[in-house]
Amino acid sequence: MTESRLAPWLSVSRWPTAPIRLVARLGSGHTPSRSKPEYWENCTVPWITLADVWQLRDGRTAVITETKEKVSPLGLANSAAVKHPAGTVILSRTASVGFSAIMGRDMATSQDFATWTCGPRLEPRYLLHALRGMAPDLKRVATGSTHKTIYMPDIEQLRVPLPPLEEQRRIADFLDAETARIEELLALRERQRQLLNPHRDAQVRAHFRSIGTSPTRLKFLLTARPRYGVLVPKFEDTGIKFIRVNDLLDLSGRSESLITISPEVSAQYPTTIVRTGDVLVSVVGTLGRAAVAPHSVSGANVNRAIAVLRPHPNVDRELLTAWINTAEFQDQAQLATGNDSAQRTLGMEDMANFHLEWPCTASDQRRLALLVQGSVARSLELADALKRQSAVLKERRQAIITAAVTGQFDVSTASGRNVTEGVTA
Repeated sequence: MTESRLAPWLSVSRWPTAPIRLVARLGSGHTPSRSKPEYWENCTVPWITLADVWQLRDGRTAVITETKEKVSPLGLANSAAVKHPAGTVILSRTASVGFSAIMGRDMATSQDFATWTCGPRLEPRYLLHALRGMAPDLKRVATGSTHKTIYMPDIEQLRVPLPPLEEQRRIADFLDAETARIEELLALRERQRQLLNPHRDAQVRAHFRSIGTSPTRLKFLLTARPRYGVLVPKFEDTGIKFIRVNDLLDLSGRSESLITISPEVSAQYPTTIVRTGDVLVSVVGTLGRAAVAPHSVSGANVNRAIAVLRPHPNVDRELLTAWINTAEFQDQAQLATGNDSAQRTLGMEDMANFHLEWPCTASDQRRLALLVQGSVARSLELADALKRQSAVLKERRQAIITAAVTGQFDVSTASGRNVTEGVTA
């Protein structure tokens, strides 16, 4: 794998680049045999696996000290697993490709990681930043149909710019500080994003209170009780369109690409054959994802995780869908399903008896629907703006890492003040 194929930005380095394996001992890990129970007794050695990648996904963790699993000394002795010394730099190379950190203590890894134990010419923190600079490139060149992988022959070819050791430390100090600033802003954007839905729900509840409503139950807005969909579908190349939970995210956009099931199977579930204007709501696992059925899916059927609601003609479908997407629906769903089951399932009778406040007249429904749609639209606009700002921050983080490790500016005089220009807290 050449520099130009992996990371074109390495070619502009002020300093010569060298294969990392020449300045750091390259290693990996292994999984002791699970068929040998004795290998998994008295486990005391921290063992980094893909189950620990969650710690590294946001880029804020530089040093890893705790792992989900541990391995025994006997397991290490009878496998290709190795206990690496503290300070070793790791890189995930299978499935979750491109995540990196430094071992905070002596640890082992699974075969899903490459490791580098730095020699006297390489600072671990500098290598960590260089690898994080390569992360998008590593993900791009990873191969495999089921699990993307960077294979060890390619790992062996990875190169790093090699300035003097003191310069590496200055670069690492600079990047520690500047990337921390960016990560703080990214964390703020994420907290703002998490507040959007509660804020939207509060506005929706306020809209409902501002217009004359009366208490009712969901079933009184429907022409029939809600029904589950197809339990065991039989997929075919052509047949009846079949709607699954993820399709509810963009039902109109996906209507022409829906998978299909046999007409015979669909006919066994006549009450969930979709009509234009039906409200479809997820009731298994993900609860309360809802959409109004457009004309393009009329005649389709739904899977077991979706219920079909058929409102009375005088019930505003969009308003009912908006209510299903609120915390009021979720709170009642939580009471009905509890937390005991890994796959929560909302019963049809329970949902039919959900309480809600509903406008008394058709004109009030229309007016309330416009108010709710406005709040939802503003929430989506804010979410999109936060997403764009986060993308800009990540691009700038990437740019500053690659510029620093290749010597495109002198970090001893760089202030970093322009790193987050245009993106404020």
